[in-house]
Amino acid sequence: MRGEILVAGIGNIFLGDDGFGPEVIRHLAVDDSGLPGGVRAIDYGIRGMHLAYDLLDDFDALILVDAVPGPGEPGELIMLEIGIDDLGRGDFDAHGMDPVAVLTAVPKLGGELPRTYLVGCRPADVDDGIGLSAVVQAAVPPAADAVRRLVEELQASRSMTGRS
Repeated sequence: MRGEILVAGIGNIFLGDDGFGPEVIRHLAVDDSGLPGGVRAIDYGIRGMHLAYDLLDDFDALILVDAVPGPGEPGELIMLEIGIDDLGRGDFDAHGMDPVAVLTAVPKLGGELPRTYLVGCRPADVDDGIGLSAVVQAAVPPAADAVRRLVEELQASRSMTGRS
């Protein structure tokens, strides 16, 4: 898989705005501008073990797309670069999707965490129910655009360093 970028949509579509990551992946799949070659966009939902094992394929970069509770206005987008030192211990649950636990599991499984980024959105509602709130749904296209820009930057920096 050398040279590829993985875009991972994570979240539970049955918990309202927690389904933000999968919805952005769906948007990227149906949008005409899509993603360039060398990029795999996958809706992992709550399949943490699946993502952890896929990360053993030696990707150059990982872009997580997820709802991120915390301070800020619902619908606000957050972009971060995440390093292994940012993660702490993270207890892994093979039946869940705690992003910190999944990322900390990769070295324990014998892999190396690639350059990792987060495109996140502050949720308005993560109660039981299918479908995003209006404010988080409105953040989907800008989040998809942010993913595309980040992919372009990563591919440009890779080509400047001579990697293919």
